[in-house]
Amino acid sequence: MRLVLVGPPGAGKGTQAEYIATQLSVPKISTGDIFRANVTGGTPLGLEAKRYMDAGDLVPDKVTIDMVRDRLAEPDAADGFLLDGFPRTVPQAQALDKLLADMGSGLDLVLELVVDNDEVVRRLSGRRTCHGCGKIWHVEFDRTQVEGRCDRCGGELYQRDDDKPETITKRLEVYANETAPLIGFYGKAGKLVGIDATGPVEDVTARALDALSSYET
Repeated sequence: MRLVLVGPPGAGKGTQAEYIATQLSVPKISTGDIFRANVTGGTPLGLEAKRYMDAGDLVPDKVTIDMVRDRLAEPDAADGFLLDGFPRTVPQAQALDKLLADMGSGLDLVLELVVDNDEVVRRLSGRRTCHGCGKIWHVEFDRTQVEGRCDRCGGELYQRDDDKPETITKRLEVYANETAPLIGFYGKAGKLVGIDATGPVEDVTARALDALSSYET
């Protein structure tokens, strides 16, 4: 099965991607992993991407798409994959369609994790990171025994700038402007399946797998 996972920041894409890919026996492919592998490996595409990143510029779509093409051509992706973090825009989605067509395949489904903005802010703004060991806790869902102190190492907890409500709101605005149009794009193509992404992680995974089982090809 060839899948794309979409949803706003805080929807749980990374966690769900791992679980779903394991259950479907396909590789989870994230753009972050692809970038790191290319940059660390010193590939021509990695060196090109690093040049943009070092200058503080966005990596052009063409470089990202070429990296995705190379990754999807690897043997473990021959029978399916789950893309997490790509595409982010409609032009990227159109490029992915062409890429897959050139490879003689195409997407089966796009799974949307549906969660409202208030829930996203609640999830992300409650996160606290340990200065000492880096473990992430949550003031509501994963509390420490002593407020403000890490249970693992006793380090002081702090709220990252990315987890502050005003930053989260800006990230949601970027998502609405750049990535949310993918929902309409894939909806028109008849490839979109949405699931409720609230509640325990295992419940969300079960909903996702139930939804996908109806569409397996």
